[in-house]
Amino acid sequence: MNEANRATHIRVRNPRGEGARLRDEIVAAAVALLDETGDGSALTLRSVARRAGIAAPSIYRHFPHQSAIMPAVVRDAFAQLDAQLRAAVRAAGDSPRDRLAAVCFGYLEFARARPGRYRIMFGGGWVPDRDDGAVSEGEMAVLGQSSLRLLAAALTDCVAAGQARSADPAVDAVALWLGLHGLAHQRAVAPSFPWPAGIVERLVSTLAHLTAP
Repeated sequence: MNEANRATHIRVRNPRGEGARLRDEIVAAAVALLDETGDGSALTLRSVARRAGIAAPSIYRHFPHQSAIMPAVVRDAFAQLDAQLRAAVRAAGDSPRDRLAAVCFGYLEFARARPGRYRIMFGGGWVPDRDDGAVSEGEMAVLGQSSLRLLAAALTDCVAAGQARSADPAVDAVALWLGLHGLAHQRAVAPSFPWPAGIVERLVSTLAHLTAP
């Protein structure tokens, strides 16, 4: 490695007292590694330390073992999904139908663009070890609920605007959420399947009970 390339791999030490910043950098390195490999098992503490550009012992001050870093990665992934969906809703404008579509397509795009993250969030790629105390029962119950509430709110707005005939938007939002995850999963495992044009629109229209435009 020449000196120019070596310089790009030398991490600048955080000033004393910026431990939280180092922790964030470690999580960011783990997320980047997950995006590259698509495999949660690749996130060993040593591999994450190498990616973050720090000595392995430094990571133990924040994450004493591998199972401790995975909840932080999952929390970060859910936060990013939520931010992406909220941005999509804002960009969709005033139409409830368009906002609902934005949330649905946002879910699918997140799954397509970040398969590694999606797998540990929804695909069984990470099973929390509750014995290590890294994640509580209460937190497990609410992870992802913010994104689901966005979907339910968009569907509720469609009903209020006369654009959907759902008798129970909360329940139908869960059905739609499950349908989207099913489609995302099948797209990942059967990429060569000849998906019909407009399949996403058909799924959303049917499960959300949308009226004709």
